[in-house]
Amino acid sequence: MKKQKLIAILLVLAMSFALMAGCGPSLEAPTNPPATQAPTASGSEATQAPEGGDQPAATLTYADGTVIRLACGYNNEKTGITFDAETAGEGVTLADGKTYHAGELKPTWAAIQDVLKVTFENKYQGNSASKEFDYWKEQLGQVDMVSGTAAKLNENGVAGSLVNIADYLDQMPNFKAYLEANPIVMLSIVGDTSTGAIYFSPYFDGVNDIERMPLMRVDWVAKLLNGEGEFTADASNNTAAPVYEPYMPTTGKVEVDVVKADGSGTEKVTKDYDAAGNIVAKMNEAGSMSGVDAVNMLRTYIDTAYNGYYGTNRADLFIGQNAAWDADELVALLRCVVANPQTLNGTDSIQGLFSREDDNNQRRVDMFRFAGTLFGVRGLESRQDYLYVGNDGVLHDARQEAATYEALERMHDLVSEGLISKAFVDMSAEKTQTYLENDLGFMHYDYNQTQTLYNEDGKTLDTAAGEKYMAVMVPVARWDDGTGEQFMRFTESWRSVKTDGWAISKEGVGSDTDKLNACLALIDYAYSPEGMVMMSYGPDDFIKTNSDGSYVTFDFNGEQWPEISDATYAELWEKAGGNYTNYARNYLGSTLSFVKSQSFEYECTSEVGREGAGYISKAIALGTIKHPELAVADNSWYTSVPTVLPTTKEDNALINSYAELSTQFSSSKDEVNILVDQIVSGYTDANMKDAQSSADYVASTWSGKQYLALKESAWENAQAYYETIK
Repeated sequence: MKKQKLIAILLVLAMSFALMAGCGPSLEAPTNPPATQAPTASGSEATQAPEGGDQPAATLTYADGTVIRLACGYNNEKTGITFDAETAGEGVTLADGKTYHAGELKPTWAAIQDVLKVTFENKYQGNSASKEFDYWKEQLGQVDMVSGTAAKLNENGVAGSLVNIADYLDQMPNFKAYLEANPIVMLSIVGDTSTGAIYFSPYFDGVNDIERMPLMRVDWVAKLLNGEGEFTADASNNTAAPVYEPYMPTTGKVEVDVVKADGSGTEKVTKDYDAAGNIVAKMNEAGSMSGVDAVNMLRTYIDTAYNGYYGTNRADLFIGQNAAWDADELVALLRCVVANPQTLNGTDSIQGLFSREDDNNQRRVDMFRFAGTLFGVRGLESRQDYLYVGNDGVLHDARQEAATYEALERMHDLVSEGLISKAFVDMSAEKTQTYLENDLGFMHYDYNQTQTLYNEDGKTLDTAAGEKYMAVMVPVARWDDGTGEQFMRFTESWRSVKTDGWAISKEGVGSDTDKLNACLALIDYAYSPEGMVMMSYGPDDFIKTNSDGSYVTFDFNGEQWPEISDATYAELWEKAGGNYTNYARNYLGSTLSFVKSQSFEYECTSEVGREGAGYISKAIALGTIKHPELAVADNSWYTSVPTVLPTTKEDNALINSYAELSTQFSSSKDEVNILVDQIVSGYTDANMKDAQSSADYVASTWSGKQYLALKESAWENAQAYYETIK
């Protein structure tokens, strides 16, 4: 490997370590970088170089060509290590100039096979992680590595079915260094704190960054709110009879921190309720009104409440770098949007809030996740179940807290006013997928890169006419982090260890040391500098290089990351419509597990997508958006709950017996989530007639109290273990 390329890769590793540790990334390569390198199989050895020395620290020895039977993939038959028949067709030629056929290894896995000198045998059945492991659970002797959810892998590791990777960390210097640099990651994957056992390798879909964010048709906001004089329209609908009541104060003043409009720093803006009143209260007092009157009432409120701060660009309250909107102001805006379709899309109907796929429970749950952000409720976007660490240092379960159901009551009020899409309420109605395509939908809460693709040429929005769908700032809400209730921005949607991983089957590798070492070498390679690039970008043939063989790089979060080649960029648009993740998984075979860098995704994000994400990134960097920390924080409220907690075999058996906690609160596609149902229908169970009775019912009848006690015990053990490794 040429020196320049190695330096670029070391920069990647340095950034990853810095991000995982919650530190700002270094802008330069270390003066004496650790000599962690990809395993190089020479003869029958995969050798690692130790930090600061030339002699191997450890050797994983296995025979060339050792077969690794991989029952691993992402979540369907297209996302395995080999090409499926539909994707390959009669043969698919990729940007590397090679033609691939069904059943052949995808480029990433063909390259890794060559690097490690192993032979991969694909055993993946094309299931989600949970169902894939369930398929193999009783026949683990037929596979060497298997994918599964972190919870199931830990549970079966404790039960003795999976290899304890921690026993071999001294032979895995790259993986070991990664964990030592980032103890909170180790804390998230340790399955047994009495032994330090680790039963799976973690997966990161980006790390230490915001995940989901609000997105709006910002051109519609500008059309309604900006300009001199009053808003006028030839026609509008009437707003619905008001149901939603104010969440924010109705009197007094509230100061919030915002980023300055030019992004140069922060400043405080004041919401003056004494001068302007609360916009929801004023609209409710007026009752149903024309869409034109609603817009002019909101315009007057913005001018008065913010003392002219936004000038004639009132839309910046919602869509600017200096946005300061809250739930009540959003409800007022939704009322205006839904009542003015004639102005905004030339029809008689617009849907306000929607989810990406209203007939898919996996997407519908984003509605209550957004409710948590709107109304200051923790645990609705947790890394594990509905758990969060309170400012008292102990675990809490959002399902057992009245505040959760109070937030959902407010969301149901929006349904009652027709501000949440018809398709969300009635899944037999028009599918959500048509909302953005046909100018029918205003706003949802989702991933920036995939959803802002609608702005690209050849997609559905007419950008030449000013149509624009963009991420907007996280709302101001009431949060209590233990320092007293305050009005601030906080997001729980923070990237950490994902809920899936890959494990080594103890029965599969058996006494075959070659198999075991080859599997361990694969995991270690994935956390080496070269492996981390490979697992995101694929082989070098898909990356842009200079004449000397070094990577062409670009700046991402203050670090230099590789650029994909022009042919790769063109191909991901041709084959995946610009969706980097789908392209990488379906064609390259990368981003299936281990570390997925967001740099590749950012490179493929639309210009509009970068604009909105840039506003949010600036706010996070300047501290006006707070978030969980991937560390045991001084203020425990900011500690990100580990993705998995080290429950015992007996604990797991009890937890699995609490059936309603999984069947009634599922995030899987075709299953049930009563939090979603409450948004749609309100309280329908006689045992759950209000917020407090709902929380109590989950705690008592559905064994929530027992569940939380088991998790709290595991959390205490994890903290005690953390003290021994920090």
